[in-house]
Amino acid sequence: MRNMKEALLELQGKIGYHFQNEALLKQALTHSSFANEQKINKLNNYERLEFLGDAVLELVSSEFLYNENADMPEGQLTRLRASMVCEPALAYCARDIHLNSYILLGKGEEATGGRKRDSIISDVMEAVIGAIYLDGGIDQAKRFIDRFVLSDLEDKILFLDSKTLLQEEIQKKNTAQLRYELVGETGPDHDKQFEVEAYLNDKLIGVGAGRTKKAAEQQAAYEALRKLKGRK
Repeated sequence: MRNMKEALLELQGKIGYHFQNEALLKQALTHSSFANEQKINKLNNYERLEFLGDAVLELVSSEFLYNENADMPEGQLTRLRASMVCEPALAYCARDIHLNSYILLGKGEEATGGRKRDSIISDVMEAVIGAIYLDGGIDQAKRFIDRFVLSDLEDKILFLDSKTLLQEEIQKKNTAQLRYELVGETGPDHDKQFEVEAYLNDKLIGVGAGRTKKAAEQQAAYEALRKLKGRK
């Protein structure tokens, strides 16, 4: 990884927030595997900040949905919030700012593909929210969440539920058949990469890649949906 000081400055420029206490940001990016390797420095990992950020994110997203959907019942609000802040959704948001490239991982975790794992990337996203909250207060945390989590919701929901939504679109065409075909599999067992193609009858409509077949199918369905809806 590049010089840590430079990396922290670069990330702060990307998110549009500059920390008064930069150590909070470094902690938010530090996985327990890295902290355990650096025993002399006694580094704190991101887990406590993640706990705090999760609560801040739930509050801000709840207020947003409450204000934006005046007639939506509680049960539907709860389901919508859950889909917006679930692990894949947060990892998707985090990758928009390449947050995974800034995470401090131990050598073992790095070797087993931790930098690509949704569970770690989403945890770090919440930890960054917690760090911003501690450093700049709720208004700064809300600004970050509004910009990087609650923006482009239509597109994000499309991504998260693309296989279901694509199936619903296909069902409108009575004679059309949707199928997914595994066309590639690369990498060692601990870090597989799958490639999938989606076909409508015999026409290729989407291509996807992911660390699981399901993730690759989801990506292929997302690409297909965007084409069907006339998006680039």
